[in-house]
Amino acid sequence: MMARPFGTQNGPAQRIERVLITGGTGSFGKTMLKGLLAEGVPQIRILSRDEEKQDALRAELRDDRVRYYIGDIRDPESVERAMAGVDSVFHAAALKQVPSCEFFPHEAVRTNVIGSENVIRAAIRAGVRSLVCLSTDKAVFPVNAMGLSKALMEKTALAAARSLGDTADTTISCVRYGNVMYSRGSAIPLFVRQIREGRPITVTEPTMTRFLMPLRDSVALVRHAFAHANQGDLFIKKAPASTIADLIEALKQLFDAPRHPVETIGWRHAEKLYETLASAEELARAEDMGAYWRIMPDTRDLNYKPFFSEGDPRTARIEDYHSHNTERLDVEGVKRLLLSLPEVQGALQDSGRPLALTA
Repeated sequence: MMARPFGTQNGPAQRIERVLITGGTGSFGKTMLKGLLAEGVPQIRILSRDEEKQDALRAELRDDRVRYYIGDIRDPESVERAMAGVDSVFHAAALKQVPSCEFFPHEAVRTNVIGSENVIRAAIRAGVRSLVCLSTDKAVFPVNAMGLSKALMEKTALAAARSLGDTADTTISCVRYGNVMYSRGSAIPLFVRQIREGRPITVTEPTMTRFLMPLRDSVALVRHAFAHANQGDLFIKKAPASTIADLIEALKQLFDAPRHPVETIGWRHAEKLYETLASAEELARAEDMGAYWRIMPDTRDLNYKPFFSEGDPRTARIEDYHSHNTERLDVEGVKRLLLSLPEVQGALQDSGRPLALTA
């Protein structure tokens, strides 16, 4: 089976032969992996630390095209081994939980910053054609250690891209997205478990807004970056949002639990009232691609003398893009989006709720 054509805006389409997914046993990695297998990519490598998850994935897929590498992106040698001969890289490995990063910020730096630097340098040395680094809305105006470390990951990738220039063999880009619905450790599966187990739904602050992005949209965003990236680009997918209160109400209605108790437990460490996907300064140099924004890199060097005379007036006329001012879904809108998720469909069927009655 032949691999699909692949390319960036900088050059002609090429065929994907060997792909590396760091953190490939996570929600994103597994979804991307299965898509690449369906498209006939000859070899896909998974680099992660958890041998149990790798073994479970190996037993599930039973596909010789998948090669499993036990290692840690903190260790340059394990990254180099997995990277050798690869032409495309999805860098998804990260510490992602806000509270745990707050208590262990150095660990977040070691994985999200230093580990990402290891991936970037190994990709350049291996002559990888395209490297896409996955980031988060928490990297914009960061107030927590996880967001700070991801912001530094973006800066590390941009610095490498700026140093390489447009004619380099390796194109480095980033994508940034908000909460992935029903991903491991996210709020929706917790709320569903609490409803099904008869425990109160625990919410930190009902008026918080959050972007709502199905996993399929985050994968599509990464694919868009691979297809369209120039050196140093950062891509964002426009996404709707809702309040936490409306999300909970939608789940209660879907699971026929209108009187299920909700307990407000107060803000967790370093939470935000709303999440920002792009700042006004970034949007001032962005290209609107319809469903996506491409944020071009700031390519100025350290010689700032030519830029002292005047600033950029565009920024003052642009608003940050955040979950308070994006498209706001009401309860019915959230229900429709939830019903499009296979995980929610499965949970409803397990609960004896026919989908036809809930659509």
